[in-house]
Amino acid sequence: MTDDGVRIDRVDEEHRYELFVGDDLAGYVEFRERPGRIVFIHTIVDPAFEGRGFGSRLARHVLDDAVARGDRIVPRCPFIAAYLKTHPGYEESVDWPEHRPEHA
Repeated sequence: MTDDGVRIDRVDEEHRYELFVGDDLAGYVEFRERPGRIVFIHTIVDPAFEGRGFGSRLARHVLDDAVARGDRIVPRCPFIAAYLKTHPGYEESVDWPEHRPEHA
């Protein structure tokens, strides 16, 4: 847990990363794994926690973790795709799907 009470856990059996603020589940990113790839499919931030940068913090964490694991990133989730377009540094690890997410 960080000094501000935020914790992000990877929960493999649920196929998601979960962001907690204190004891509250504030958001999550769902994923599917393929050999050598991680497909991000959906991101949710609880409305009570929106507007405080938790979504971006969660996106940065899951992308950094994918890179550290040596996985190729496949952004099917519009939020993750949008984050990638506005935060350089991940280009070498991204495999864009044939049909890009609507907001990408």
